[in-house]
Amino acid sequence: MTSLSRIGASLALLTLAAPAFAASAKAEKPVAVGYTMPATATWDMTSDSGEVYRIFVSYPEKGEPPAGGYPVLYILDGNAIFGGFAETRRLLAMMETPDIGKSIVVGVGYPTQDAYDMRRLYDFTGGPPPPPWDVDFKEQRSGGWDKFRDFLTGKLRMEIGQRYKINPQRQALFGHSLGGLFAIHTLFSRPNAFHAIIAASPSLFWDKSMLEQERNFVAGLQSGAVTSPSRLLVVSGELEETALERWDAEAFAKRMEPLSAYGLRLQSHVYAGEGHITVPIRSVSDTLRFAFSWP
Repeated sequence: MTSLSRIGASLALLTLAAPAFAASAKAEKPVAVGYTMPATATWDMTSDSGEVYRIFVSYPEKGEPPAGGYPVLYILDGNAIFGGFAETRRLLAMMETPDIGKSIVVGVGYPTQDAYDMRRLYDFTGGPPPPPWDVDFKEQRSGGWDKFRDFLTGKLRMEIGQRYKINPQRQALFGHSLGGLFAIHTLFSRPNAFHAIIAASPSLFWDKSMLEQERNFVAGLQSGAVTSPSRLLVVSGELEETALERWDAEAFAKRMEPLSAYGLRLQSHVYAGEGHITVPIRSVSDTLRFAFSWP
């Protein structure tokens, strides 16, 4: 075979082999598959007032529930932060704190792919935004926190209880920013709805009615007319975008300290190096330990 013949034969082989190479390359191309978090469930629910929520649940993968049922932690802004809480709960259960494994985390969010939904402004507040936010959010609904609270403590809790064996005496609530404001409003307005309240960077400046709610709550505790949940955790970040947010949280925690004499056990932290948006991430393991500690 001449050199030209050998070259021609080689080119022919390459040409014939090209479809096979292409097919092989096509077969080996990775297929994008969405991540599925183990031992979780998701569904949508409609409140009695017609609002649709997306519910995320992280539950124990194996074993029997505790005799009294699983303790439950409800997480607001579930689209944004449920995943971190759910996976941390699994890891703590495996590696460090087995009792945390016998618990359920419920994220409450909205039927959207976005991390946050503007409906939170309605669900987590009791009235219109204060200046200067009244200009930016004038087209947004606000003032629905009592309806949302009733959904959390009523229809949603009943649904969770039908799907899982839960302990009605061990229910905790976590909220961040406006969600933290809502969590404290729930403490003041329905003090026995949750055994533990976790308020992260609560936007207390948003609603002046909180001062009157606080006075009424304190007076009720001192007179014996109100009984409180056993635990309150308040956390904020050293680098909050406005000093007002951190100062409000710290000042609020300081005012709550004397209420330990009336059964309210308080913890508070300021996280070094954390800003407003990162506080929930930093607080995940602290929140889980706090919420699921008993008594």
